[in-house]
Amino acid sequence: MNRNEEKGRLIALLPIGIFLLIFLGVGWLTGDFYRMPAIVGFLIALVVAFCQNPKLSFADKIQVISKGVGNENIVTMCLIFLSAGAFSGAVTRAGGMESTVNLGLSILPAGVAVAGLFLVGCFISLSMGTSMGTIAALTPIAVGISEKTGFSMAICVGAVVCGAMFGDNLSMISDTTIAAVKTQGCEMKDKYKANFFIVLPAAVLTLLFFVAITWGKNYVLPGEHPYQVIRVLPYLGVLAGALLGFNVFLVLLFGTAFSLVVGVGTGAFAVSEIFTVIGEGVTGMYDITVISLIVACIVSLVREYGGIQCIIQFIKRRIRGKKGAEMGIAALAALVDLCTANNTVAIVIAGPIAKEISDVYEISPKRSASLLDIFTSVCQGLIPYGAQLLSASSLSGLTPFEIMPYLVYPVLMGISALLFILLRKNDKKPVQSG
Repeated sequence: MNRNEEKGRLIALLPIGIFLLIFLGVGWLTGDFYRMPAIVGFLIALVVAFCQNPKLSFADKIQVISKGVGNENIVTMCLIFLSAGAFSGAVTRAGGMESTVNLGLSILPAGVAVAGLFLVGCFISLSMGTSMGTIAALTPIAVGISEKTGFSMAICVGAVVCGAMFGDNLSMISDTTIAAVKTQGCEMKDKYKANFFIVLPAAVLTLLFFVAITWGKNYVLPGEHPYQVIRVLPYLGVLAGALLGFNVFLVLLFGTAFSLVVGVGTGAFAVSEIFTVIGEGVTGMYDITVISLIVACIVSLVREYGGIQCIIQFIKRRIRGKKGAEMGIAALAALVDLCTANNTVAIVIAGPIAKEISDVYEISPKRSASLLDIFTSVCQGLIPYGAQLLSASSLSGLTPFEIMPYLVYPVLMGISALLFILLRKNDKKPVQSG
């Protein structure tokens, strides 16, 4: 029987429901949504999945998850995670992050301090591929600018978070980009181009917003901010190579090697520390790599039991055409992120379902990847219990709710994406099944 003709089974979604119940339940009861490690929740969900469907033997279930974990996209995604970690570890220890931050701050024109923080945040997050790293690097500086200029600290920190979410959504080495691209089966450069033109209006409007609300005040950046352009070059090389369409592994290998040369050449670390530097970066990606493998196991069993088909049938009964399917993917991505408070994990969970929907309605892989990445980033940049806002709050002494009124970029990004869905022309009819 063709998979599109199979009957979906709601009970097959029980493992995912159990994970969400445990994860959210512990979060609400303790007030800390990171008290329950995601990997523990997923392992419990996997046990539940194994206990279901007694008609299928244990050996057969092992065979099902082995095929799922061995999927080309899953293996490639995990290898890219580890490669990106190696580059991140090398370039950070080489002083690339510090020089990139200081370079951006040094060229900020007077009078646009807060707008400049947004722009620097965009550049750093696009280069480094991490919103958390950007927030950690820039929030203390945002606090200093607030104290020197009299601008509200919430406005300054809000600008940093907005810039961080820009790059987290677009960067070639962001784990969200990697997950979205590999689960949907498209090229990074294609997803980047499709994504860029959707979020560009939001970025421009955000910049104008920060210029408007802080217009007329100048500032003097406190302290020295030395930088070396050579330390920034590895970031620029990786960004350029990815945009030109070179194989992502070659790009990351080049970036890692370049960073090691720069690090040793500038005295940031000794030749004997090269492998330690790489290892530190790689180990930083262990969590998301293991989570991706466990989620692949769960999704494989859920699909085998008819859970994925149940979701597709549910969505198909309530949507019409490509626009409806794209809205369904957007809603799915946002909902899962609201539940998991982690946009990469949300993409890993929602990705296979979005792929099935996009196949049925002939939505291009680059477009479904963009929608997944955008709408998980929209929610991740706004939820007060997300890692980004919690980090910004702890570094600035503010509460997440004080920062949230100035998080205009995630809101505008979501509006821009919705308009892009609603205003596009349907060039083909959806494939009818069954």
